[in-house]
Amino acid sequence: MKEKKYDNFKNRFTRNLFWGILGVLLLTSGINVGMIVFIQEISGPGIQTSGPGILYTVITLIYWFLASFFIVWKIRDKMYKIYEIPLMKISKTINMVACGDFKVRVDSINPPEKQDYLDNMAKDLNHMIEELNGIETLRTDFISVVSHELKTPLAIIQNYARMLQESDLSEEERLRYVNAVSATCERLTFLVSNILKLNKLENQHIFTKVMPYDLGEAIRMSILGFETVWCDKNINLEIDIEDGIITDTDNELLSLVWNNFISNAIKFTPEGGKIHVSLKKTEGKTGKSPLIEFAVSDCGPGMDDFTRKHVFEKFFQGDNTNSSHGNGLGLALAARVATICNARIGVQSELGKGSRFFFQFSS
Repeated sequence: MKEKKYDNFKNRFTRNLFWGILGVLLLTSGINVGMIVFIQEISGPGIQTSGPGILYTVITLIYWFLASFFIVWKIRDKMYKIYEIPLMKISKTINMVACGDFKVRVDSINPPEKQDYLDNMAKDLNHMIEELNGIETLRTDFISVVSHELKTPLAIIQNYARMLQESDLSEEERLRYVNAVSATCERLTFLVSNILKLNKLENQHIFTKVMPYDLGEAIRMSILGFETVWCDKNINLEIDIEDGIITDTDNELLSLVWNNFISNAIKFTPEGGKIHVSLKKTEGKTGKSPLIEFAVSDCGPGMDDFTRKHVFEKFFQGDNTNSSHGNGLGLALAARVATICNARIGVQSELGKGSRFFFQFSS
């Protein structure tokens, strides 16, 4: 896409306005009266003319014509410098952004003490360009990471499939290769499923209201789904779930939060460690609905400031030692659910002291 040319636009912005101003000035400057006097002087009885009278009238007419044109020229020059030039710069910048250039910026038009709405427009435009640049970077990174995440398991499957074609394999080796292919397929399926869920959440705006249900019971069922895993790691699971908390928020959406919080806690908690799961209702501020808070605490390695800041971003994995057990989409899904439900999601963590993930929303 080629950049548009704006040179032909510079004289169009307010041309009709200036012609209108000129007409008003001419009508209100006494020229109409001067024209009447001039016509009377030259078309009086017997078409006799008075030299001094005509000269005076002509001088008056010329004076007001020149004064009117001067005033209009000054207004035109001021508006061109103060408004047209900045607006042309903004237009060119917008066109460059539309062509894919996210590095361009609009400079401040006036000094700080004299800034007006055009300066605010330039600031908003610069902010918008920064956001678009971030989105474009995220899109590029997303494609790159997804390509890598898909390519790695496919390569593994391809290698094991080639090895399975060998005729001198023992039954034990064949079974080991088949199990490896099956595990890799499960990982690939999990990745694609999470990508589809995230895409659905990011493009879905209307959710069907469900019948009120017991939130505590839904979370208990979610915990039971991980029973085999936390039992294998001999994890001490402490459950503090308040009874009788009812909600009509979409259970399918909220289950994404419960499952991700619990699975992450199990993954990062060492054998024989402890996990605390809580659900409670707190009184909201005056005039506001009570808040429901779900939280999961673990005794894992914790997170540094950088990891804590980016942990809810797509494909971010702060601990590479566990990267083979996930794809960095679980917490991004939970964060998207928080946005949809007008909820608050966050994490409290310190290195070596474990992490606490919480999810708060109105009942």
